[in-house]
Amino acid sequence: MISSRNKSLAAAALVATTICGTINAFSTRCASSNHHHHISTTSTSLFSSTAQEQEQELFYAAAGSPSVDMNKYNLPLPSCIENWTAVLQAETSMQSAGIFLKAKDSELFVDSLRFTIRRSGGLGLILTELAGGREDGVGITIIEEVVDGGNADGSGIQPGDSIVGLTVKKSISKGINVEEERVSVSTECLSYDATIEALMSLPEVVSDDDEVTLTVKRLRRQPKISVKLQYPPSDNLPDASIELFAGENLRRAMLTRGIKLNDKFAERFDSGGMGDCGADGTCATCVVSVGKGMDLLSPMKQQEEQILKTKPRWRMACKTVVGFGMTEGDLTIQLSPRQWEI
Repeated sequence: MISSRNKSLAAAALVATTICGTINAFSTRCASSNHHHHISTTSTSLFSSTAQEQEQELFYAAAGSPSVDMNKYNLPLPSCIENWTAVLQAETSMQSAGIFLKAKDSELFVDSLRFTIRRSGGLGLILTELAGGREDGVGITIIEEVVDGGNADGSGIQPGDSIVGLTVKKSISKGINVEEERVSVSTECLSYDATIEALMSLPEVVSDDDEVTLTVKRLRRQPKISVKLQYPPSDNLPDASIELFAGENLRRAMLTRGIKLNDKFAERFDSGGMGDCGADGTCATCVVSVGKGMDLLSPMKQQEEQILKTKPRWRMACKTVVGFGMTEGDLTIQLSPRQWEI
């Protein structure tokens, strides 16, 4: 549900003066009965944008660095509005306690991106509040629109993104020396008012060259791999289809979906082992033959490559990640490939 709160033009002008150094940097627009809030300039002379789509250094755990343009997985604004939510997270070894953005739909994921743009003349963004009205300032505020010609135009920031942090450089004079320090504010899961308050706390713009680095969170759909499973003729079973997400281990994914992997004719590479080796890559009972989609799989490592050097289409499912590089597509595999040779 979208909730918007009325803001007076006087308040908007006050924010404009503090952050952007110009009374016209912020304005309030009415749309039906809702009010939306601009972080933009109304003067055409301030709309000269030098921003270009900025590259991101991304890494997705088992799926590795993306080999595709991740923008293909972006969601349209209405889907972002529908799927943004927040969750209270207890402290872990990887993350401090707090309230963080999350996707409602399990087939989506939250990505973190950084963009650096000029500050002078405003950011060139229109914000809208999805949830708020609490005394503690907790809420969800997202970007509704990137203003044409504004500082953020062409940077790669998208409608539906939520600004979760901003960092600027501040020069400090110490005698004859001038030192720079970084000033950062966190805006994740804040209402519109609290977001503006955080923006106002940043140091004032000093020159036209001043920049701000925005950290945004973005909803994206998870890349999917459609897998066609073919059983050995002796099993007398029809082909089956399952759907996996990029980054899943092939063996683990098939086992959790009820697909049995136990090739009784597998040539073991461990000494006197019984049953499966527990994903050590030695028993070869989980070997599959790839008929289509080899390019969707993670590269072989040395042990697997040596064991299967005479079988270029075979892969050990326990050592294989699907959708490597955040790719998606169709994958066809034959289970228990040695039984196909009988």
